[in-house]
Amino acid sequence: MKLKLGWALLGGLPLSLLSSLGAAAFANTIELSVLPLLDGPVANCPENLIAHETARPYFEGGFSTDGMIKLRDVATNIRVLQSDRFSTTWVGTLKPEYRNCQASGGMTSIDGEDFVGHSYIRVQLINGQVRAILDMTGMRDANGFTTVTTFRGLREGNPRWTWGGTD
Repeated sequence: MKLKLGWALLGGLPLSLLSSLGAAAFANTIELSVLPLLDGPVANCPENLIAHETARPYFEGGFSTDGMIKLRDVATNIRVLQSDRFSTTWVGTLKPEYRNCQASGGMTSIDGEDFVGHSYIRVQLINGQVRAILDMTGMRDANGFTTVTTFRGLREGNPRWTWGGTD
């Protein structure tokens, strides 16, 4: 009996280790468009921007998702400009090669699949600055409540967030 229990515990170990890794290794890649203004100057703009989101392990009664957007690729001096329970805006100074870009954009694909729906991650590049906006306004969870941001900050110079809701 002890041998069977030991093998069962040993056999269950890899699954528990895999689930405790979180979903860091399983992040979704989100591509955001960068669309120049129709009447803006011809300028060098990035082709797109990339964000990543990872679902946290399930917990009773709710869910949460960690995310980040790679603004360091195009900007410096990134900081939180404004934040509340529904949205957060980060702002940074565009790098010299993108300084004259005037564009905006939103989510176009997740893991290579076309994204259709409310783009809750958006970007604006104008006046030498880039803004990344995470906006949960109008996003609803399974119980009809608005999803909320529970963490908004920076790590390694890039905007980071956690948002979630009830299930």
